Amino acid sequence: MSDMKFSLPGPDAVTVSGQAIDKLVGSGDGDAALVYLYILRTQGAGTLEQAAGALGRTRDAVSAAMSCLNKMGLITYDAPRRAAAQARLEQGDELPEYTAADIERCMRDNLAFRELVGEVEKALGKVLSSDDTTRLFGIYDNLGLPPEVILHLVNYCIVCGRNRDGTPRTPTVRYIEKAAYTWERAGVFSLDRAEEFIKELEGRRSASSAIRSALKIGQRELSPTEQRYVDSWLDMGFGPESAEIAYDRTVLNTGKLTWSYMDKIMNNWHGKGLHTVDEINRGDSKPTRSQAFQKGHAAPNTEELRRMERLLGNL
Repeated sequence: MSDMKFSLPGPDAVTVSGQAIDKLVGSGDGDAALVYLYILRTQGAGTLEQAAGALGRTRDAVSAAMSCLNKMGLITYDAPRRAAAQARLEQGDELPEYTAADIERCMRDNLAFRELVGEVEKALGKVLSSDDTTRLFGIYDNLGLPPEVILHLVNYCIVCGRNRDGTPRTPTVRYIEKAAYTWERAGVFSLDRAEEFIKELEGRRSASSAIRSALKIGQRELSPTEQRYVDSWLDMGFGPESAEIAYDRTVLNTGKLTWSYMDKIMNNWHGKGLHTVDEINRGDSKPTRSQAFQKGHAAPNTEELRRMERLLGNL
Protein backbone atom coordinates (compact mmCIF):
# COMPACT_ATOMS: atom_id res chain seq x y z
CA MET A 1 0.00 0.00 0.00
CA SER A 2 3.07 2.24 -0.14
CA ASP A 3 2.06 3.51 -3.58
CA MET A 4 -1.30 4.83 -2.29
CA LYS A 5 -1.71 8.46 -1.31
CA PHE A 6 -3.87 9.63 1.57
CA SER A 7 -5.04 13.08 2.60
CA LEU A 8 -6.35 14.04 6.01
CA PRO A 9 -9.68 15.91 6.21
CA GLY A 10 -9.50 19.65 6.56
CA PRO A 11 -10.62 21.64 9.59
CA ASP A 12 -14.19 21.82 8.25
CA ALA A 13 -14.57 18.06 7.97
CA VAL A 14 -18.02 16.65 8.70
CA THR A 15 -18.25 13.64 11.02
CA VAL A 16 -21.04 11.09 10.75
CA SER A 17 -21.58 8.74 13.69
CA GLY A 18 -21.61 5.01 13.16
CA GLN A 19 -25.14 4.84 14.57
CA ALA A 20 -26.34 7.37 12.01
CA ILE A 21 -24.67 5.46 9.19
CA ASP A 22 -26.34 2.23 10.31
CA LYS A 23 -29.76 3.89 10.31
CA LEU A 24 -29.23 5.49 6.91
CA VAL A 25 -28.00 2.26 5.35
CA GLY A 26 -30.83 0.31 6.98
CA SER A 27 -33.44 2.68 5.58
CA GLY A 28 -32.32 2.12 2.02
CA ASP A 29 -33.33 5.72 1.26
CA GLY A 30 -30.66 7.42 -0.84
CA ASP A 31 -32.35 10.82 -0.72
CA ALA A 32 -32.45 10.67 3.08
CA ALA A 33 -28.71 9.95 3.23
CA LEU A 34 -27.96 12.80 0.81
CA VAL A 35 -30.15 15.30 2.67
CA TYR A 36 -28.59 14.25 5.98
CA LEU A 37 -25.11 14.98 4.66
CA TYR A 38 -26.34 18.34 3.38
CA ILE A 39 -27.82 19.19 6.79
CA LEU A 40 -24.56 18.28 8.52
CA ARG A 41 -22.53 20.32 6.05
CA THR A 42 -24.74 23.41 6.37
CA GLN A 43 -25.39 22.88 10.10
CA GLY A 44 -29.11 22.94 9.44
CA ALA A 45 -29.15 26.43 7.91
CA GLY A 46 -31.22 27.19 4.82
CA THR A 47 -34.63 26.35 3.47
CA LEU A 48 -36.16 23.38 1.70
CA GLU A 49 -35.87 25.26 -1.57
CA GLN A 50 -32.16 25.89 -1.04
CA ALA A 51 -31.54 22.27 -0.19
CA ALA A 52 -33.51 21.13 -3.24
CA GLY A 53 -31.48 23.42 -5.50
CA ALA A 54 -28.15 22.31 -4.06
CA LEU A 55 -28.99 18.62 -4.28
CA GLY A 56 -30.82 18.64 -7.59
CA ARG A 57 -34.02 17.34 -5.99
CA THR A 58 -37.56 18.63 -5.81
CA ARG A 59 -38.83 20.39 -2.71
CA ASP A 60 -41.25 17.53 -2.05
CA ALA A 61 -38.43 15.00 -2.32
CA VAL A 62 -36.34 16.91 0.22
CA SER A 63 -39.35 17.24 2.55
CA ALA A 64 -40.03 13.49 2.28
CA ALA A 65 -36.37 12.76 3.02
CA MET A 66 -36.46 15.00 6.09
CA SER A 67 -39.59 13.22 7.33
CA CYS A 68 -37.73 9.94 6.94
CA LEU A 69 -34.76 11.33 8.90
CA ASN A 70 -37.16 12.53 11.57
CA LYS A 71 -38.66 9.03 11.89
CA MET A 72 -35.16 7.61 12.29
CA GLY A 73 -34.44 10.09 15.07
CA LEU A 74 -31.55 11.72 13.20
CA ILE A 75 -33.12 15.18 13.04
CA THR A 76 -35.98 17.05 14.68
CA TYR A 77 -38.44 18.24 12.08
CA ASP A 78 -41.38 19.50 14.15
CA ALA A 79 -42.56 22.60 12.29
CA PRO A 80 -44.15 20.73 9.35
CA ARG A 81 -45.68 18.27 11.81
CA ARG A 82 -47.35 21.03 13.78
CA ALA A 83 -48.58 22.69 10.59
CA ALA A 84 -49.93 19.39 9.30
CA ALA A 85 -51.63 18.67 12.63
CA GLN A 86 -53.30 22.08 12.59
CA ALA A 87 -54.47 21.53 9.02
CA ARG A 88 -55.99 18.19 9.99
CA LEU A 89 -57.86 19.77 12.88
CA GLU A 90 -59.35 22.26 10.44
CA GLN A 91 -60.10 19.75 7.66
CA GLY A 92 -60.97 16.68 9.73
CA ASP A 93 -59.13 13.41 10.16
CA GLU A 94 -58.55 12.47 6.55
CA LEU A 95 -55.42 11.17 4.89
CA PRO A 96 -54.14 12.77 1.69
CA GLU A 97 -54.66 11.06 -1.65
CA TYR A 98 -51.93 8.53 -2.41
CA THR A 99 -51.53 6.90 -5.79
CA ALA A 100 -50.69 3.26 -6.35
CA ALA A 101 -47.33 4.48 -7.68
CA ASP A 102 -46.64 6.28 -4.38
CA ILE A 103 -47.20 3.09 -2.40
CA GLU A 104 -45.27 0.92 -4.88
CA ARG A 105 -42.30 3.31 -4.78
CA CYS A 106 -42.27 3.38 -0.99
CA MET A 107 -42.50 -0.41 -0.75
CA ARG A 108 -39.57 -0.66 -3.16
CA ASP A 109 -37.31 2.09 -1.82
CA ASN A 110 -38.16 2.37 1.87
CA LEU A 111 -36.92 -0.64 3.83
CA ALA A 112 -38.34 0.64 7.13
CA PHE A 113 -41.88 0.85 5.76
CA ARG A 114 -41.59 -2.46 3.94
CA GLU A 115 -40.59 -4.16 7.18
CA LEU A 116 -43.41 -2.39 9.02
CA VAL A 117 -45.96 -3.82 6.57
CA GLY A 118 -44.62 -7.31 7.23
CA GLU A 119 -44.77 -6.89 11.01
CA VAL A 120 -48.33 -5.49 10.91
CA GLU A 121 -49.45 -8.40 8.73
CA LYS A 122 -47.99 -10.83 11.28
CA ALA A 123 -49.71 -9.04 14.16
CA LEU A 124 -53.12 -8.95 12.42
CA GLY A 125 -52.76 -12.44 10.99
CA LYS A 126 -53.65 -11.42 7.44
CA VAL A 127 -52.22 -9.97 4.24
CA LEU A 128 -52.97 -6.26 3.98
CA SER A 129 -55.16 -5.17 1.11
CA SER A 130 -54.09 -2.29 -1.10
CA ASP A 131 -56.44 0.00 0.86
CA ASP A 132 -54.99 -1.24 4.17
CA THR A 133 -51.45 -0.62 2.94
CA THR A 134 -52.39 2.88 1.79
CA ARG A 135 -53.87 3.71 5.18
CA LEU A 136 -50.81 2.32 6.96
CA PHE A 137 -48.60 4.43 4.70
CA GLY A 138 -50.68 7.49 5.58
CA ILE A 139 -50.09 6.83 9.30
CA TYR A 140 -46.38 6.48 8.60
CA ASP A 141 -45.99 9.33 6.12
CA ASN A 142 -48.69 11.88 6.93
CA LEU A 143 -48.97 11.49 10.70
CA GLY A 144 -45.24 10.94 11.10
CA LEU A 145 -45.48 8.11 13.63
CA PRO A 146 -42.24 6.08 13.72
CA PRO A 147 -42.52 2.39 12.68
CA GLU A 148 -41.90 1.08 16.20
CA VAL A 149 -44.66 3.35 17.58
CA ILE A 150 -47.07 2.26 14.85
CA LEU A 151 -46.45 -1.39 15.67
CA HIS A 152 -47.00 -0.63 19.37
CA LEU A 153 -50.28 1.06 18.42
CA VAL A 154 -51.37 -1.94 16.36
CA ASN A 155 -50.68 -4.34 19.22
CA TYR A 156 -52.57 -2.09 21.66
CA CYS A 157 -55.58 -1.99 19.33
CA ILE A 158 -55.47 -5.80 19.13
CA VAL A 159 -55.50 -6.07 22.94
CA CYS A 160 -58.40 -3.61 23.19
CA GLY A 161 -60.44 -5.17 20.39
CA ARG A 162 -63.55 -6.94 21.65
CA ASN A 163 -66.85 -8.04 20.14
CA ARG A 164 -70.12 -7.25 21.91
CA ASP A 165 -70.00 -10.64 23.63
CA GLY A 166 -66.49 -9.93 24.93
CA THR A 167 -64.64 -12.26 22.57
CA PRO A 168 -61.42 -10.98 20.92
CA ARG A 169 -61.82 -9.08 17.66
CA THR A 170 -59.02 -8.25 15.24
CA PRO A 171 -59.11 -4.49 14.58
CA THR A 172 -59.38 -3.14 11.07
CA VAL A 173 -56.68 -0.87 9.70
CA ARG A 174 -59.33 1.85 9.52
CA TYR A 175 -59.85 1.47 13.28
CA ILE A 176 -56.07 1.64 13.80
CA GLU A 177 -55.94 4.77 11.64
CA LYS A 178 -58.54 6.51 13.83
CA ALA A 179 -56.54 5.60 16.94
CA ALA A 180 -53.39 6.90 15.24
CA TYR A 181 -54.90 10.40 15.00
CA THR A 182 -55.42 10.35 18.76
CA TRP A 183 -51.84 9.25 19.35
CA GLU A 184 -50.47 11.90 17.00
CA ARG A 185 -52.45 14.68 18.67
CA ALA A 186 -51.17 13.47 22.04
CA GLY A 187 -47.57 13.73 20.80
CA VAL A 188 -46.85 9.99 20.89
CA PHE A 189 -43.68 9.78 18.80
CA SER A 190 -41.54 7.51 20.96
CA LEU A 191 -41.92 4.16 22.72
CA ASP A 192 -41.53 5.80 26.13
CA ARG A 193 -44.33 8.23 25.38
CA ALA A 194 -46.42 5.36 23.96
CA GLU A 195 -46.15 3.42 27.23
CA GLU A 196 -47.04 6.55 29.19
CA PHE A 197 -50.01 7.30 26.94
CA ILE A 198 -51.33 3.73 27.17
CA LYS A 199 -51.37 4.07 30.96
CA GLU A 200 -53.36 7.30 30.55
CA LEU A 201 -55.80 5.57 28.21
CA GLU A 202 -56.24 2.64 30.59
CA GLY A 203 -56.94 5.00 33.49
CA ARG A 204 -59.52 6.82 31.41
CA ARG A 205 -61.08 3.55 30.26
CA SER A 206 -61.42 2.45 33.90
CA ALA A 207 -62.99 5.78 34.92
CA SER A 208 -65.41 5.63 31.98
CA SER A 209 -66.45 2.10 32.97
CA ALA A 210 -67.04 3.24 36.57
CA ILE A 211 -69.28 6.10 35.38
CA ARG A 212 -71.19 3.65 33.18
CA SER A 213 -71.81 1.49 36.25
CA ALA A 214 -72.92 4.54 38.24
CA LEU A 215 -75.49 5.25 35.53
CA LYS A 216 -76.82 1.67 35.80
CA ILE A 217 -76.04 1.00 32.15
CA GLY A 218 -74.60 -2.46 32.68
CA GLN A 219 -72.19 -4.09 30.24
CA ARG A 220 -73.40 -2.66 26.96
CA GLU A 221 -71.07 -0.35 25.08
CA LEU A 222 -71.82 3.36 25.13
CA SER A 223 -72.98 4.91 21.88
CA PRO A 224 -70.62 7.51 20.34
CA THR A 225 -72.83 10.35 21.64
CA GLU A 226 -73.02 8.85 25.12
CA GLN A 227 -69.24 8.36 25.14
CA ARG A 228 -68.75 12.02 24.21
CA TYR A 229 -70.83 13.04 27.23
CA VAL A 230 -68.78 10.81 29.54
CA ASP A 231 -65.50 12.01 28.01
CA SER A 232 -66.51 15.63 28.55
CA TRP A 233 -67.30 14.93 32.23
CA LEU A 234 -63.95 13.23 32.69
CA ASP A 235 -62.26 16.20 31.01
CA MET A 236 -63.99 18.52 33.51
CA GLY A 237 -62.57 16.48 36.39
CA PHE A 238 -65.63 14.54 37.58
CA GLY A 239 -65.41 11.03 39.02
CA PRO A 240 -68.00 8.24 39.18
CA GLU A 241 -69.23 9.28 42.66
CA SER A 242 -70.13 12.78 41.43
CA ALA A 243 -71.73 11.33 38.31
CA GLU A 244 -73.90 9.10 40.52
CA ILE A 245 -75.26 12.15 42.36
CA ALA A 246 -76.06 13.86 39.06
CA TYR A 247 -77.70 10.66 37.80
CA ASP A 248 -79.87 10.44 40.92
CA ARG A 249 -81.07 14.04 40.51
CA THR A 250 -81.70 13.45 36.81
CA VAL A 251 -83.87 10.39 37.43
CA LEU A 252 -85.79 12.16 40.24
CA ASN A 253 -86.61 15.08 37.97
CA THR A 254 -87.13 13.36 34.62
CA GLY A 255 -87.99 9.79 35.58
CA LYS A 256 -85.12 8.32 33.54
CA LEU A 257 -81.52 8.83 32.44
CA THR A 258 -81.71 11.93 30.26
CA TRP A 259 -78.20 12.64 29.03
CA SER A 260 -78.74 16.28 28.11
CA TYR A 261 -80.38 17.02 31.49
CA MET A 262 -77.56 15.32 33.38
CA ASP A 263 -75.01 17.16 31.26
CA LYS A 264 -76.55 20.49 32.32
CA ILE A 265 -76.15 19.49 35.97
CA MET A 266 -72.51 18.58 35.41
CA ASN A 267 -71.79 21.79 33.51
CA ASN A 268 -73.49 23.83 36.24
CA TRP A 269 -71.29 22.20 38.88
CA HIS A 270 -68.21 22.69 36.74
CA GLY A 271 -68.99 26.37 36.36
CA LYS A 272 -69.18 26.67 40.15
CA GLY A 273 -65.94 24.74 40.63
CA LEU A 274 -67.75 21.80 42.27
CA HIS A 275 -66.31 18.43 41.26
CA THR A 276 -65.92 16.14 44.27
CA VAL A 277 -68.76 14.76 46.38
CA ASP A 278 -67.76 16.96 49.32
CA GLU A 279 -67.67 20.08 47.14
CA ILE A 280 -71.09 19.28 45.66
CA ASN A 281 -72.64 18.58 49.07
CA ARG A 282 -71.30 21.86 50.46
CA GLY A 283 -71.93 24.06 47.46
CA ASP A 284 -75.01 22.64 45.77
CA SER A 285 -76.96 20.51 48.24
CA LYS A 286 -80.72 20.53 47.91
CA PRO A 287 -82.48 22.55 50.65
CA THR A 288 -84.12 20.57 53.43
CA ARG A 289 -87.70 21.23 54.49
CA SER A 290 -86.54 23.35 57.44
CA GLN A 291 -84.20 25.31 55.14
CA ALA A 292 -87.07 25.95 52.77
CA PHE A 293 -89.17 27.45 55.57
CA GLN A 294 -86.24 29.62 56.57
CA LYS A 295 -86.12 30.98 53.03
CA GLY A 296 -89.50 32.69 53.33
CA HIS A 297 -92.10 30.18 54.43
CA ALA A 298 -93.39 30.56 57.99
CA ALA A 299 -93.25 27.40 60.04
CA PRO A 300 -96.72 26.09 60.91
CA ASN A 301 -98.13 26.94 64.36
CA THR A 302 -98.79 23.61 66.10
CA GLU A 303 -101.44 25.01 68.43
CA GLU A 304 -103.27 26.65 65.54
CA LEU A 305 -103.30 23.36 63.61
CA ARG A 306 -104.87 21.57 66.59
CA ARG A 307 -107.51 24.30 66.91
CA MET A 308 -108.43 23.92 63.24
CA GLU A 309 -108.65 20.13 63.64
CA ARG A 310 -111.12 20.55 66.57
CA LEU A 311 -113.27 22.98 64.57
CA LEU A 312 -113.37 20.59 61.63
CA GLY A 313 -114.28 17.72 63.95
CA ASN A 314 -117.35 19.62 65.23
CA LEU A 315 -118.74 20.20 61.74
